[in-house]
Amino acid sequence: MGNGVRAASADFKQQDVEPVISAHLPSEGTQEKKKVLNSLMSGALAGAVAKTAVAPLDRTKIMFQGKSCWLEAYRLIYRTYLNEGFWSLWRGNSATMVRVIPYAAIQFCAHEEYKQLLGSYYGFQGKALTPFPRFIAGSLAGTTAAMLTYPLDMVRARMAVTPKEMYSNIVHVFIRISREEGLKTLYRGFTPTILGVIPYAGLSFFTYETLKKLHADHSGKSQPSPPERLLFGACAGLIGQSASYPLDVVRRRMQTAGVMGHTYSSILLTMQEIIREEGLIRGLYKGLSMNWVKGPIAVGISFTTFDLMQILLRKLQHSTNVQR
Repeated sequence: MGNGVRAASADFKQQDVEPVISAHLPSEGTQEKKKVLNSLMSGALAGAVAKTAVAPLDRTKIMFQGKSCWLEAYRLIYRTYLNEGFWSLWRGNSATMVRVIPYAAIQFCAHEEYKQLLGSYYGFQGKALTPFPRFIAGSLAGTTAAMLTYPLDMVRARMAVTPKEMYSNIVHVFIRISREEGLKTLYRGFTPTILGVIPYAGLSFFTYETLKKLHADHSGKSQPSPPERLLFGACAGLIGQSASYPLDVVRRRMQTAGVMGHTYSSILLTMQEIIREEGLIRGLYKGLSMNWVKGPIAVGISFTTFDLMQILLRKLQHSTNVQR
């Protein structure tokens, strides 16, 4: 009988203690929500910091893609600087932030989720993906972000190549385009964007993740240093943007056609006209040399900011859980 009482008492204590312990442990659902939120916040900050850092170069590149020569683009930039001041070089950056913050947040968050899904599918839970799933995860992440934020990219391109008097703010761009050119115009250039995003995002994420894995395998360190992350991100940006650049030129031409005096009805016709008027290399690869400066800087900053922000948020959450 004494044994029965002690057993019953032990069961009671265990049942009484378990709910208390589980109440202090975050559930899987809560952990997943925090992980998604962390990815969204880190991605948003990464995009904002990277794009703001290269905004003047980005505006110059967009202008150059719509012009026939470097000299014409630089003259336009110089006139803009003289007439509107130094900060005019960041004109359109507010529209860029409106697009980049959700785009980067969605892209980085989607990449983390696609890595997890593909890892489960291929049996790589907790391990680095093999090359092909690594490329697919990046491509799917970029495609998802582009599909959800494309009209904002269209607005940014218009604001970058037009005089200040033409569009007063982001909302004004939406209203004028919708009224004068139709809602379909907001998705002009969408197809080349998606076709360009697949190799760009795929190769960028693939290269960055691969370099981090090679670094861990050869150095014995689990994490690269911030300068190493910047270098890996720069390599990723260089490779990704070089591969997708011609479609980026086509996309910009189609987006700005309404205000630049051109009419482009399809990707192939746009490419044909660019090649016929300006040549293959000078036309479809116009501004690539600037992209080799701007792109690696932006992508390097973006990847590094995302990783460091993720590490910081995880440490903060861990210390909060320990204190509880």
